[in-house]
Amino acid sequence: MSISSLFQFLIGFFLGIILFTAGIAGGAYFFLTQVSGNPPKPSFPEENSAVEEIPQPDESSNQAETATEETAKETQETTTNEETEDLPEGAYRGKVIWSTGLSLRAEPGIDSERIGGVGYNWEIVILGTSDDGGWQKIRIPSSGQEGWVKAGNIEKID
Repeated sequence: MSISSLFQFLIGFFLGIILFTAGIAGGAYFFLTQVSGNPPKPSFPEENSAVEEIPQPDESSNQAETATEETAKETQETTTNEETEDLPEGAYRGKVIWSTGLSLRAEPGIDSERIGGVGYNWEIVILGTSDDGGWQKIRIPSSGQEGWVKAGNIEKID
């Protein structure tokens, strides 16, 4: 065996190892980018029940038009009542800034029972803060439900 044959073998061997390593790295990169995305936004049962479907008016029926007008008036009155609702002392309005929403808990603590959820960008009323400052007590104006959420995920609004 000559020196050039030995040299060719070593170059081939190292190129093979480099290609094998590059293939493994490429596969790992592909796999990790597939699993590193955010999970889909959770849907809470409270969200589905809070949304009321407004019946579409039928051109041949005056009853449908009347029902739609009454529903629109009720929705407007509810919105007006929520806006003028008196806040308890120390309470303020805010909105959820955590992109996937927040879990509403019965007590301040991660191990506490989950009683609902609050979606991203929902307007809420912040009633107070836990003694350690890690949790905030909130009320959802549309349902009146109260509970605790992790602090730091809510932005104060005017």
